[in-house]
Amino acid sequence: MISCGDAEECMDAVVTAGGTPVPGEPLYEIAEGRPKALIDVAGKAMAQWVLDALGAASRVERVILVGASPDTGLTCAKPMEFVPNQGTMLSNIKAGLGFTLKADPGARHVLVVSSDIPGITSEMVDWTVDTTMQTDDDLYYLVIERATMESRYPGSKRTYVRLKDVEVCGGDMNVMRTTLAGNEGLWERLVEARKNAMKQAALIGLDILFLVLIRELSLHSAESKISKRLKLHGRVILSPFAEIGMDVDKPFQLELMRQDLASRQSRSS
Repeated sequence: MISCGDAEECMDAVVTAGGTPVPGEPLYEIAEGRPKALIDVAGKAMAQWVLDALGAASRVERVILVGASPDTGLTCAKPMEFVPNQGTMLSNIKAGLGFTLKADPGARHVLVVSSDIPGITSEMVDWTVDTTMQTDDDLYYLVIERATMESRYPGSKRTYVRLKDVEVCGGDMNVMRTTLAGNEGLWERLVEARKNAMKQAALIGLDILFLVLIRELSLHSAESKISKRLKLHGRVILSPFAEIGMDVDKPFQLELMRQDLASRQSRSS
């Protein structure tokens, strides 16, 4: 097990793994009534790829797996705690943060990771912690440029926001200050808007939405305006890793990742 050194910045990782596809959702037939996190991807449960990356990361102290139980067979090289599914992504994140604060009242930030980004590696996890902890902000939201995503995963069909200087999609590994857990209105709106680029823009006001539509808002300006509107210190981080934004929502994306990770295994064997 890789542990954090005394001089290293480390944090807990909250992994959300509570969603089970329901009738009408793209992965319903594939999941067969089981949680999305347990869908097989190249011989492993989808969430196991994420847990392996976190377990090998030097900047992760402990993993809080929310929404999955010990009988799933999921494991991690780092100390791991299981927290029952709370019903929604927001409540699962809050439960994970609550566990962290109870175990370590002095914890300032938590890495929040979705269980459906199986392509991430320990290097990407450590880069995220190292990069975000260069400042002391409330919320760090990772984005990936369209060119980066489409070069790594052609045809992945992500949803992009077109800004004046860049076109980006959102990532599913972010960092938040533990005390933000009490701001329920903020997180309800963020979770609702997470998969819809236009809702993400509308969340912070019609004026900013207009600037997005006419492509007169830069990434830096968006960061400043959104932070002011939401009354927090937020920072947008441009990630060089497409894997952070390659969440599996549809069957063709699942097949894409099965092929990609099978190829990774072949190269490493």
